[in-house]
Amino acid sequence: MRLMVAAVGKPRNTDLAAAISEYETRAARYWPLAVHEVREERASSSDTATLRGREGQRLVEKVGSARIVACDPGGKSYSSEEFATWLHRERELDHDTAFVIGGAFGLSDEILQKAAMKLALAPWTLPHELARLVLAEQLYRAGSIIRGEPYHK
Repeated sequence: MRLMVAAVGKPRNTDLAAAISEYETRAARYWPLAVHEVREERASSSDTATLRGREGQRLVEKVGSARIVACDPGGKSYSSEEFATWLHRERELDHDTAFVIGGAFGLSDEILQKAAMKLALAPWTLPHELARLVLAEQLYRAGSIIRGEPYHK
């Protein structure tokens, strides 16, 4: 099983970028992890559905045949332990899994329709940089839970 994080845009805040990098590096100790950033659309005269669609096409190209987990506030909510159990099961089933994080305008309809699952990282909408940090930290935490390491307490 390989994990992938596909996200719209690069973190603009250097402190957030450093924290994201730190947790993605930590998570990679537990999971084969690839991270892909796609270009963010600028707000222009195009409507938001068109902008989401363009970003969504870029994301689809990056994830390939991996099962898509759309990070969406309306998705399934897990405790850290439940998430670790789910991720462990995915590893046993040898599913390549791509966690997809949309940009400022959210995820495209195409991504949401192709998603095998929608995952809520929080009950509220998060800026995409924070969503990526939360996901990276939870991937790291899930690895420590599965190995019985003390981080998650």
